[in-house]
Amino acid sequence: MKALITGFEPYGKYVENPSEVVARTLPEVASRELPGVELVTAVLPVSFRRAKERLLGLLRDEKPHIYLGIGLRPGATHIAIERVAINLADARTPDNDGEQPIDEPIDPEGPAAYFSTLPVKSIVKELRSKGIPAALSNSAGTFLCNYVMYLGLNHSFRYGYPMKSGFIHVPFSQQQVNTVRSDWAGIPPSLTLDTMVKAVVIALKVTIERLSIGDERIAL
Repeated sequence: MKALITGFEPYGKYVENPSEVVARTLPEVASRELPGVELVTAVLPVSFRRAKERLLGLLRDEKPHIYLGIGLRPGATHIAIERVAINLADARTPDNDGEQPIDEPIDPEGPAAYFSTLPVKSIVKELRSKGIPAALSNSAGTFLCNYVMYLGLNHSFRYGYPMKSGFIHVPFSQQQVNTVRSDWAGIPPSLTLDTMVKAVVIALKVTIERLSIGDERIAL
């Protein structure tokens, strides 16, 4: 069983991106919590062009059973499990390379949208049962998070892998609140990095428990 997890580098005015920290921290935790799972993690550039090259290269080379992207949603109060990715790149601000696609399809030949193939409602239910604030989200936006979610699902439907693919948004980390407080009226909502890592591990566990390969159900 192989899972690919990606986070993003910092972008814009945010000097830290908790999704990057989670991706870098996850392997050590997963070695204890996800025995038998080969975990591949990567940090994607906040660049439409380079993120596409990097992600598609990883999917091609690693051929994971599961792909889970993680990204920052400033102002979020909870873990957001994304349900749908749309075939649209429409950036309100430039990416880290200064590129700013407006009303552009991600794949001119692809469908208008894909639904996540993760068991999204089961993940939300399990996170809440563990005391982690979580909710379904019906919009991953139109920036890089939606972009890589769509790319992952598009790859799944075209090539048959990953078998399960989706995306999670995380809020600010408590560790970075002081660096962003000046941009908010009061203290912005946040979660600890430990909570975010735990949420990703739970999402993977729930997904693996429901993933069948051939006639055998894979379970931890």
